[in-house]
Amino acid sequence: MNAKIIQAPGKYIQAAGVLNTVGIYVKHLNAKFLILGDDFVLGLTKDVFKTSFDKENISYHFSTFSGECSKNAISNIKSDAEENKCTAIIGVGGGKTIDAAKAVAYYLNIPLIIIPTIASTDAPCSSWSVIYTDSGEFDTYLDLPFNPALVLVDTQIVANAPARLLAAGIGDALATWFEARACLQRGALTMAGGLQTLAAVAIAKQCYATLLEDARKAMVAVQLNVVTEAVEHIVEANTYLSGLGFESGGLAAAHAIHNGFTVLPETHHMYHGEKVAFGLLTQLILENASSEELETVAQLCTDIGLPVTLKQLKVVDNIENKMRQVAKLACTPGETIFNMPFEINEDKVYAALLAADSYGSLFAFE
Repeated sequence: MNAKIIQAPGKYIQAAGVLNTVGIYVKHLNAKFLILGDDFVLGLTKDVFKTSFDKENISYHFSTFSGECSKNAISNIKSDAEENKCTAIIGVGGGKTIDAAKAVAYYLNIPLIIIPTIASTDAPCSSWSVIYTDSGEFDTYLDLPFNPALVLVDTQIVANAPARLLAAGIGDALATWFEARACLQRGALTMAGGLQTLAAVAIAKQCYATLLEDARKAMVAVQLNVVTEAVEHIVEANTYLSGLGFESGGLAAAHAIHNGFTVLPETHHMYHGEKVAFGLLTQLILENASSEELETVAQLCTDIGLPVTLKQLKVVDNIENKMRQVAKLACTPGETIFNMPFEINEDKVYAALLAADSYGSLFAFE
C-alpha cells in the first residue's frame, strides 16, 4: 500500500527587500556558509550578504557558479566547500545555480538555503535537482532526501529581472495543475514518492487559478520593475505553489516533452518554462482536452509571450525528423510521460507535437 505524502521547505519567506535581513533567518544554523551564485548575481548581492552576515557575526565564503549544473561543475563546487570548511550552502540565483546548490548539499549532507533571484522555475522549494551534461542536454534527476531548510524570495529583486523570466516561471507553473490532474487520474506516484494528499491537489489547483487571475497584471508591473500585489501572487505561485504542486502532485507529459526538446541544440537558449509551456500544449492535445482548456492555455501563453509554436522555440527546419527525436527522448523508459492516464507511445507524442504547433499558430503573432 502506498502512503500519501506531501513535502515542503522548512520555511518560506517572501517580501520586497527581505534579502537585506537574510542573516537573521539563517544565523540559528551556526554554520559557515558557502554562498553560490554566478558572476552577475554575486555582483548584485555580495554586498548585501556581507552587510547582513557581518552584522550577525556569520562566517561565509563566496563561490562562483560556472553556468551549467553538470556533474563536473557539482564536483568542483563540492571541493570548494570542503577546502573552505563550509558547513551549509546558500544557492542564490536561477534554476541551475539552485540545482547545483542542492546537489552539493546532498553530497556533503549539509543544510541548504535557497534564495532565487528570479521566479522563472518551480525549482527552489523542491527536493529535486535536474542534472545536465556539460553541453546542456538533460542528463538525470537527483532525488534529495530533504527539501531546503529555508527558501527566501526578495520580490523586488525578482521584479528587477527581465520580464521574460517571470513569464517563463508562469509557463512552468502553468503545467502544475494539468500534470497533477493526470497523475491523480492515473493513480501515479508523485515526485515525493507517494500518492497525492488533498492539500497537494488543492495547492496545484490554486496555482492555476492564481495564474489565470494575476499573470497578465503581474507582467505589466514587472515590465516597470515594480512590485504589486499581483506580482507577489505570481511569485508565490511560480515558486511555492508550483514547487509543492509539482513535487507532491506529480509530473506527466509536459515536463517529459521539455526534456525531449533538450536534444535540439537550437532550443538550449530557451528557458525551461518556455519549453514546458509548449510541452503543456502538447499534453493537452495528447489527452484531447476540451477546446475551452486549450484556448485558455494558448491565449494566456500568447498574452504573456510564451511560445505556442515550434517557430517560437526556434525550431524552423527538418521539423518531422526533429519531432521524432523529441518524441523518442520524451518516451525514455521511466519518464514522467508514463504518468498520463492512458497508453503512451512515440507515435502519439509525435502526432501531438505537430498538432500542438498547428493549434498554437492560430494564436501566435510571429
